[in-house]
Amino acid sequence: MKANSHYINRFFLMAVFLFLSVCSAFPSQKEVADKIRFILETDQPQRKLEVRGLPLLTSSEIHTFYGAREFNPVWSFNGELTEFAYEMRYEIIQSKYDGLNPEEYNLKLIQTYFEAFESNKKKKNANDFSDLADFDLLLTDAFFKLVTHLEVGKVDPSSLKSNWGIEPIQKQLDYIELLHTALMRKEIRPVIQSVYPKFEIYRKGREVVRNLESIAKNDSLDWKPVKENKSIKFGETNSSIPALRDRLIFWGYLVGSTVADKSSKLYDSLLIEAVKRYQADNGLDADGILGKMTLEALNQSPKSLIDKASVNLERLRWLPDTIQNSTYILVNIANFELDFIDNRDTLFSEKVIVGQPYHQSPVFSAQMSYIVFSPYWNIPYSIMRNETLPAIRKNPSYLTRNNMEVITRSGKYVDPSTVDFSSKSFPYLIRQKPGQNNSLGLVKFMFPNKYSVYIHDTPTRNLFEKEERALSHGCIRLKNPTQLAQLLLKNNQDWDSQKIEKAMNQPREQIVNLDKKIPVILVYLTFWADSNGKGHFRSDIYQRDAEILAALRSF
Repeated sequence: MKANSHYINRFFLMAVFLFLSVCSAFPSQKEVADKIRFILETDQPQRKLEVRGLPLLTSSEIHTFYGAREFNPVWSFNGELTEFAYEMRYEIIQSKYDGLNPEEYNLKLIQTYFEAFESNKKKKNANDFSDLADFDLLLTDAFFKLVTHLEVGKVDPSSLKSNWGIEPIQKQLDYIELLHTALMRKEIRPVIQSVYPKFEIYRKGREVVRNLESIAKNDSLDWKPVKENKSIKFGETNSSIPALRDRLIFWGYLVGSTVADKSSKLYDSLLIEAVKRYQADNGLDADGILGKMTLEALNQSPKSLIDKASVNLERLRWLPDTIQNSTYILVNIANFELDFIDNRDTLFSEKVIVGQPYHQSPVFSAQMSYIVFSPYWNIPYSIMRNETLPAIRKNPSYLTRNNMEVITRSGKYVDPSTVDFSSKSFPYLIRQKPGQNNSLGLVKFMFPNKYSVYIHDTPTRNLFEKEERALSHGCIRLKNPTQLAQLLLKNNQDWDSQKIEKAMNQPREQIVNLDKKIPVILVYLTFWADSNGKGHFRSDIYQRDAEILAALRSF
C-alpha cells in the first residue's frame, strides 16, 4: 500500500512539474506588463514613441492609460490574443467605410503580428512577450487615433486653401475613458459607433461607401474620361457611345441582354431612356442630352465615387452638433439648392444660384435676423470699380437706365452731373433703387456675416433653368423667395401673404425683424446619403475635393 502511495505521489509531482513547465513557456501577464512598463518608462521626450520604427502618435494618452492600469496589456491575456484584439482589428479594417485609410492605423504591421501569433498557436509555440507588448501598444495607439479621427476629423479645415468658415467641432470625448468603457463592456463596436457624427446622413453615407466597395470589386471597365466638345443628342452617332452604354449597363440603368449591338455608335431610343433615368437619379436635367455635366457624371468610376464620398464624410465630421437645430435653413452650394428644415421636416426646397468659380460662395453659418422688402442694392466696391464705373464711362445714361443713383458714404444723394466718373479717385457709393429690375429682386434675407453674403431674389429668373448654376458674385439667389418670406413670417400676425406681396412691390425699402433668429448654414457637399440610404453625387464646381482627398490619404 505504501509503495502504491509512493508511485502515486511521484506521478502527481511529475504532472504538476510538466504543467508548470508548459505554463512557464507562455508569457505571463506580468512579463508583458513589465515590458510595456520598460518601453514607456524609457521613452524620451526628444524622440517619438515607436514600435519597429513606426511612430505612435498618441503617446500622451498611451502613457496615461497604461499607467492607470499598472501597465497590464489590453489585447492579450496570459500570452494569447483576446477576442477584443480581433474586434479592434475589424474596426481598423472597417474604417475604410468612413473614408479613412486603415494603413494609417498601422494595419500592415498589426496584421503581421496577428499572423505570427496565429502561426505560433497552430504550432503550440509561445508568443514572445516583447512582441505582445509591442502589439498591445500598436493596437491601443490605433484605437486612440481612430476615435480622434472619427470625432473631429483627420484633416484640420483651417489648414486648407479652400475656405471653411463654420467653426469646426471640438474634441469633447475622453478617449481613455472610452477604451475603459469598451473593456468593461467587453465589446468595442458600440463604443466606436458612439463617436460617429450624430447626423443620420453620416451613417447612411458609410453604407453607400460599403456598397461601392463591393461594386468596385467587380469593376473591369475602362473609365478613361469621355470628353466631347459638343453635346451628343438622340439619333446622332459618336465613337464614345459604346463606352457610355457599358457604363449605364454597369450601373444598372440599362439591361445588357436587351442591347442588340453593344458596339453600335448610334445614340438610340433604348439608350436615351437609360440616360434620362441616370440623369434624374443624379440631380441632372432629365433631357436625355449627353452634355458636359452628364458626361462628367458618367466618367466617375466606383473608385472615384468612393473618393468623393470619403471627402464628404470628412466634411461631416467637421460639423459641430450645434447645427442640428430644430429649425434652420441649409444651402448646399454644390447642389444649387436651399432647404428650410423644421423638426427634421423639409418645409421648403428650392433651386438657388451660387457664386461663380472666381466668386465662390463661402462655407459658413450665421443667424438670419431680418428681411428687407423692396431693397436697395448697394453695389460692392469691387463690382463698382470693375463693372459699374467702366459701364458709366462708356455710356453716361447707364445710371438712369439701370435705376441707379450716386450717394455719399453717409447716404446723401449726389447729382450725377456734378461727378467726374473718369477720375481715378471715386469717393462715392452707387446704389440701385428698389424695383422689378433691381439686381437683388424684390426681397433679401439678411444673416450678418463677415463675407457680406445673403439670400435674395433676382430679376433674371431664366438662369434657374440652367443645370449648372454657379453664376453669381457669391450671394445666394433664390428662385421662389416669396414662399420663404411667408414661412419666416408665418407666426407674425401682422404679415399675411397679401401684405408680403405688397411690400415686395412698393417703391420704398422696408425692413422686418424676425421674432426669432433662424440659423443659416452654407455647406459644400458633393456627396450625401438620403434617409433611404441612396447616395447622391454632385459636381465639384469649385474644385475643392482634391485638396481634402490628398490630405485624407496622406500619413
